[in-house]
Amino acid sequence: MNSYLTLGLVALLVLLVGLAASALLLRRRQNLRGSSLNNLLDLADRLEADLKTCRAGLQQAHAVMSLNPDLPAASEQEARHAVDAGLRALLQQRLWIRDRSPHASQQELDEAATSMRDTRSRLQPLLKALDQAQTDLDSAMREHIRRESDT
Repeated sequence: MNSYLTLGLVALLVLLVGLAASALLLRRRQNLRGSSLNNLLDLADRLEADLKTCRAGLQQAHAVMSLNPDLPAASEQEARHAVDAGLRALLQQRLWIRDRSPHASQQELDEAATSMRDTRSRLQPLLKALDQAQTDLDSAMREHIRRESDT
């Protein structure tokens, strides 16, 4: 009888350890998932800010260029459409996050985050180039205004 009690206690202990390990594993998985969702939302916010910065920079450049009709402004509409398309794509991604992320696999969440990171990586050099172009344009306009005021 004593050996049955010992065997029962060992079986109960093994069962409790298994349950505890399962609970810890589930908790870790939920924490990872929550962290992935927060990261995905943060990336979406940053991408949106980048796109809005790009749009504002393009609008500012167009405003400066419109002061001088000798400068071409043909690509302004194309640039506006490209930024708007990026914002629409981001909206689709946010809708996916809202509707699908609760049931998405960890791999799908990771792929969505990687896609947003890649998009931001491709956008960063363009933002830097836009900033440099804006600086150059501002300098050229100041020089043009200075020359006109001298005459």
